[in-house]
Amino acid sequence: MKSKTLSASRARQILAAAQKTRVLVVGDVMLDQFIWGTVARISPEAPVPVVDFSRESFMPGGAANVARNLVSLETPVELFGTIGNDDAGRKLQKILADQNIGCTGLVKSSGRHTSIKTRIVAHQQQVVRIDRETRDGLDGKLTGNLIAEIKSKLPKADAIIVGDYGKGVVTQPLLDEIKTLCRKRGVWLSLDPKPVHHLNLSNLSLITPNRKEAFELANLTDDTKNENPFADKNLMLVAERLLKELRPALLLITLGELGMLLCQRGQKPFHIPTVAQEVFDVSGAGDTVIATFTLAIAAGASPIEAAILSNHAAGIVVGKIGTATTSVEELLKSF
Repeated sequence: MKSKTLSASRARQILAAAQKTRVLVVGDVMLDQFIWGTVARISPEAPVPVVDFSRESFMPGGAANVARNLVSLETPVELFGTIGNDDAGRKLQKILADQNIGCTGLVKSSGRHTSIKTRIVAHQQQVVRIDRETRDGLDGKLTGNLIAEIKSKLPKADAIIVGDYGKGVVTQPLLDEIKTLCRKRGVWLSLDPKPVHHLNLSNLSLITPNRKEAFELANLTDDTKNENPFADKNLMLVAERLLKELRPALLLITLGELGMLLCQRGQKPFHIPTVAQEVFDVSGAGDTVIATFTLAIAAGASPIEAAILSNHAAGIVVGKIGTATTSVEELLKSF
């Protein structure tokens, strides 16, 4: 495929059109807690750093971070998932409401904990992460409630993003029902996969694995790394196998510092080199990619335009500390 570009004026047009669309995000929602501090000494009790607490901050994580990325690019969004009947769930709902993220689709369950990821950060470096979560798959009743919520909002939706982080919300019955609903209505369906989950991911509009996930999904070993993705024999084999076996309309493999690879059946893959100037933190970059790509498609962009736009967005967020987002203004400035 010949090299294509995206002009600043076309990017502006796409982002303006995205404001008139509506995207639904379904998946594992989390509360991200950051404890910030400094380290000046090692503990006398064990060879570990002592972090002097400075402040703490909370933000939406997991599928909620995908929703946050959409809202920061001024795309209306509704979020669906489960939370516990606990303080963390209430805190998350308040943060989402404050950020204009529709969260009436969050189903409460007293049998589950709201997922909390606590990251302790000293001198801009993550020292340790503590996870508190329920990982069991949703039962039939909760899945049914979630599907009912999605159905009620689907008539006004242009696209759905499924964020699977392996915490039990994205089950096969839920995914199968979403696929059927989207097919009936011609709604675009994007999914960020978690290979450990072993779901049937066939016939989706878009899947966005990173390199490691793509190799796991294709059941191949990653031993032919090359600076040039087209000379990377196993990577090309992975792309071919995933397109053949899962039959997505589009496959977008994110390659970290090597950018991303957009693959479609019957066409040569299209490589987009990274535009990141400095990389501080890659956490949440995958959320930015799937959010930006999907909103661009919903706004009428071509797959290549959507890939270039999402590559620019990812290049901005990896230059920030923590799970970050980008604004319309920042994104246009990067062109």
